[in-house]
Amino acid sequence: MEAKKNESTTVEFMSTLPGDDVRQIMWRFADRYELQMVIQSARSLARGVVARLVADGARNSHEWNEQKAQLLTGFDEVGLTTVFMDPEDGGFIPGPKNLALALVAFELSWVDGGAATCSLASNLALSPIHERGTPEQRHTYMSRCVPPLPGEDRQIWRGAFALTEPLPYVGVDTGILSGRMRVVEWEEGKEPILQVEKRGRFITNMGFANFVTAAVDSDDPRIKGSAMVILEEGDPGMFDRGATTLKLVHQLSSTSDPILSLKIPASRIIGGYTVKDGVIIPNISHGDVIESVFRRTRVPVGIMTTAKLLSAVEPVIRYQRSRFRGGAASSPGTPRYDLGLQQKEDSLQRLVDVWATGEAGAALGFATARLFDEFDPLEREKERALTERGITGARAQMKLFKELEKGALEYLALANKPEAERDAARFAELGADTLVQFLITDSLTNVLCPACKLWNTGFGATMMREAVSLMGGYGITEDCPGFLGQKWMDAQLEATYEGPEAVQRRQLSLTMTNELFLAQFRQWIKDMRRIASQHPGTGACTLASAMELWLWTLDYLQNTKDADGKPLYHSSRHGVVFPAADALCWLLASRQQILDLLELEARGPENPLVAEGLAGFVTFFSDLAHVQAARAAGEVGRICAELVYGYNRHPDWCRDAVENCFQGEQLDALDCIMPGIADYGRSLGDALEADGSHTPKAGPCPHESLQTFMLLRQRLDICLTGARLAKDRAAMAVSKVMIPEALDYPA
Repeated sequence: MEAKKNESTTVEFMSTLPGDDVRQIMWRFADRYELQMVIQSARSLARGVVARLVADGARNSHEWNEQKAQLLTGFDEVGLTTVFMDPEDGGFIPGPKNLALALVAFELSWVDGGAATCSLASNLALSPIHERGTPEQRHTYMSRCVPPLPGEDRQIWRGAFALTEPLPYVGVDTGILSGRMRVVEWEEGKEPILQVEKRGRFITNMGFANFVTAAVDSDDPRIKGSAMVILEEGDPGMFDRGATTLKLVHQLSSTSDPILSLKIPASRIIGGYTVKDGVIIPNISHGDVIESVFRRTRVPVGIMTTAKLLSAVEPVIRYQRSRFRGGAASSPGTPRYDLGLQQKEDSLQRLVDVWATGEAGAALGFATARLFDEFDPLEREKERALTERGITGARAQMKLFKELEKGALEYLALANKPEAERDAARFAELGADTLVQFLITDSLTNVLCPACKLWNTGFGATMMREAVSLMGGYGITEDCPGFLGQKWMDAQLEATYEGPEAVQRRQLSLTMTNELFLAQFRQWIKDMRRIASQHPGTGACTLASAMELWLWTLDYLQNTKDADGKPLYHSSRHGVVFPAADALCWLLASRQQILDLLELEARGPENPLVAEGLAGFVTFFSDLAHVQAARAAGEVGRICAELVYGYNRHPDWCRDAVENCFQGEQLDALDCIMPGIADYGRSLGDALEADGSHTPKAGPCPHESLQTFMLLRQRLDICLTGARLAKDRAAMAVSKVMIPEALDYPA
């Protein structure tokens, strides 16, 4: 389908909603058949068993029951239970699985977030063991959690992750633990026996868990520090699943407040332990375990909210078009019948905003998942390299990394030079240095992980409300197509999963100032300028200007004090560092959205199914990227302006000097030479008359010299040129796209 753009060019609209072939290219798994099969398995379960559970009202109860237990059987039957496992433990995907798990979370959340949580929580319980456990612990528990093979007579194990403590600590500080462990038996030559006391809060999967990975602190001088331990249902003592949490959301997952008081062997300390001078010293603290686990598992949670947004597109289009059908004034073939609410610009453009947010969130989330797939083997190689060098302890490691940072910066500088101009030998040497490559990748994961979790779930929840509102009153009914009302509510919880938003902002405020990250960020700005020259309709130029403004503002904040002489950029000054972190998230999401578009344009011709309608998809996704880049630029401009100007004290007429003000008499005198200057000068509001009177306002306008910021901000505003035209085209495309006759899962 084509429509006139101007006299010399035409716009080709996409004819159908983007399908799997398009997504495989954009999200970089077109060549991974095993992931494509995982998606089909997850989708069949989500749009079959899960959708029927929701439609039949399974979300209307809090308790875990036989009806909801169909999920577990479904996970086992379609192979989702084993996605997390390594092949030697019964899995079928070798290597890192971050992208695989993100795709599973996406498919399940397309229908229901609670079902996705139920699946992810089992992996979360195993994650401490998988990431930091001893080889024996990994093999034992991973293999127990694999469904039995035909002929095997054993029960499949399922786990829960117990970090969060009862009030007042719930969700506040993962470093504060009320869970305790102490030695109760320690016979000569035998393994110590520990008594573990743990009360959990909002613990997922407790309704059916056979084991729990729990965070505890020492309550005994014979144990040093904190650890995570493995508690089993059959251990001596009390394994009380606790009171069911009365959730308003994610009711397809089991959540309760367990009470655990159990005796366990010291070998259940995750990562093992050593004994020194009669004291048990866990090899890995609970904080180190959590850091390793959460930096990965936050990404699928971010993807969950994104899936909700993209799943809302088709139901909203169907509702808007059919809104007036059946009335006397609406007959087939008329615009009112065919388009319904989509005759009007507002409904279309608001849906474009929802869709653009979903695309940006998916781009950022899946890019972060892929980055962790690259990072995982580097992290293991880093541990091996440190062991070979005899580097032990956090202080020694930090000292070494500080020395290696120079080499990492050198590598980035060489990588950004033309191949003919760089020192090839030095570049190859640094490229082969595991620790250098680890530092570079680590600087990205430390930013992208919290950014993905913060932006996808935080702003995603806001836009999910917008999607629901586009359904009118239908959006908040149980039978709303696509379960949009439930998804909107679920998104509120996802924003608090694995640390509330303040936790993500706190981490970003510390990691986004890493010079290795900033070096790469500066290169991204250059890349966006280059992309803009070759693909001017993508919003890349707008984004590059916003990135420059943010970077200048960050430097300004780090080197400036407020009106009271206090430093602006300080870890505890959340009014400064948290908004700066929010602004960065907008930039990261928009950038990756543009990169996904370019991937589709470059590789689309390789797939015959995509190539046929590629021009329409590229045009639409270009316009969506442009729309999102403009929105990101607006948010960044607003935040940066508030931070740069907001901590200066406004001049006061009575207190502050007024020597910079125009004098009324001088303006009148100049008016004889330059007619109109008197009126113009007074219109600026800074004219002081002979009798001391002045324009009624707070005080003279500030004249602090921030010329660079003003120029950057002005350029950013000018770079918004064309953004609304892109939105008009995207809205037109939405009004023309064909959708299936009905949703492929029940209402």
